[in-house]
Amino acid sequence: MNIVDIDINELKPYENNPRYNDHAVEFVMNSLKRFGFQQPIVIDKDNVVVAGHTRLKAAQKLGYTTVPVKYADELTPEEIKAYRLADNKTAEMAVWDKEAEALELSELDDLGFDMSDFGFWDDEDEEKEQKEKITKETAKVPFTEVLREEHNYVVLYFDNEVDWLQMQSLIDISGKMNLSTRKDGQINEKMKRISVGRVFKGKEVLERLREHFENSH
Repeated sequence: MNIVDIDINELKPYENNPRYNDHAVEFVMNSLKRFGFQQPIVIDKDNVVVAGHTRLKAAQKLGYTTVPVKYADELTPEEIKAYRLADNKTAEMAVWDKEAEALELSELDDLGFDMSDFGFWDDEDEEKEQKEKITKETAKVPFTEVLREEHNYVVLYFDNEVDWLQMQSLIDISGKMNLSTRKDGQINEKMKRISVGRVFKGKEVLERLREHFENSH
């Protein structure tokens, strides 16, 4: 793997990046300050980011002048487009072993590591509170949980991942981890799924879409 350092100002974020990552930048900044750059930013031949948008934002906020990069020159343009999505999606598939996680966090706490700097919380209530805070801070279009008979609404469905991710980005919604139910009615901790369910005010979604199309033309 050939990793080189280049001027941070030469890097270009991918304009259609489907992940909304602002809420993660602070934690990545803390990671860079504590551990340094352990993962290069992956870029294409034109210096457009393939993987590592959050690391780039964090490095910019920390005042980095150069960053380590790896050119994805062994991939075709089509493969780069696919890898950009795959790199994010595959990361969502892993789930935590809560007992092992608690043990590791306890040992690190004894060693003086404050893991809340990197997005870990002391208990489930605090974790839930922080996630709700992030959702409120990052949501550009608030949603209502109330539907009445006099409301008009439409349901959109997507038959491909790219269009769905683009819509998620446009209206700033993220998936939530849900647990599957077994046949006996008990919760199956090992069968976790990412899903999204929201009801939005149509006027506000239209405003976001108009803004997007105006900026893209």
